[in-house]
Amino acid sequence: MLIGEVSRRSGVSARMLRHYESLGLVRPSGRTGSGYREYSAEDIRRIFHIESLRSLGLSLQEIGRALDDQGFTPSALVDDLIRRTRDRIAAETELLTRLRRIHAAEPAGWEDVLQVVALLRALASQSAAERQRAALSSGDEVPMPVDALVEAVLGEPEPNVAGALRWALARSGGGGTALLAEGLDSPVAAVRERAVRALAEMPGDEATAQLRGALANRDGTVRGHAALALGTRGVADAVPALIDLIVEGRNDTDAADALGALASDTATADRIATRLVDRLAHDVTGAPARGRLTQALADIPGTTASRALVDLSHDGDRAVALTAAYLLRLRDAR
Repeated sequence: MLIGEVSRRSGVSARMLRHYESLGLVRPSGRTGSGYREYSAEDIRRIFHIESLRSLGLSLQEIGRALDDQGFTPSALVDDLIRRTRDRIAAETELLTRLRRIHAAEPAGWEDVLQVVALLRALASQSAAERQRAALSSGDEVPMPVDALVEAVLGEPEPNVAGALRWALARSGGGGTALLAEGLDSPVAAVRERAVRALAEMPGDEATAQLRGALANRDGTVRGHAALALGTRGVADAVPALIDLIVEGRNDTDAADALGALASDTATADRIATRLVDRLAHDVTGAPARGRLTQALADIPGTTASRALVDLSHDGDRAVALTAAYLLRLRDAR
């Protein structure tokens, strides 16, 4: 079969067939009387083998070795191809993400594109100071892509930089709330904490709804941060988790302050006082926790809290009794 017919049947150009011949990959078995290349059935089969191996990403040099070296085993080469393909996919995925983020920023011109690229590079910098500058400058001229900010927030270990990133995200318009909520279920505890701390600083009803959901999170740290944030937003659903913080001695002062802020009406104040008293009477509540629960009654107005303090002033635990008596004197002085 002449080269033109081989090209038509195989889909390989005549020029590429000549290139294969120059590399020694396929040598036509014969020549016509006029000197034209003539390919045998075996030659054509080899061409198809070459094209098949090319489709796997092998170089022509690797293909020649695979076809001609009888002792060559494919496992090592296939392993290397898998690694190279993964690296290529990762690089292409990273590029696609960057392009999508630039598109989301809606640049008006190439200057805007370059600024977004510079911000994205700064966010990924090894320098904490550069990351912080990027966060603080976010949105000055072109908006920072929200998903890039969320990714940076969830991955930032430096407290000062993390604070700047949360600030930048909060002023971005709240679009990252759903993405932050995904971080609450991360297998990494630090990521879960960063997610809830960022949600606590996000404005709007959507962030409040996500924080409500976080009250049922398996991570106590997440529940605690969510409760403190909801307390400042006036959400009474946070009361049980706030009392848990007081019992556990984690952020107990902040939790008590939040309970006091929530007790703005008589009905809510009485419910909070009742819950505090119930925990005080709980068999497994230890002495230090009972002391903190007693102190938490200080800022809860109403008769329920006052009656509880009267009862506690006669408590068998002298520290609790003295604390309750002192708080009663403060209430009377008011």
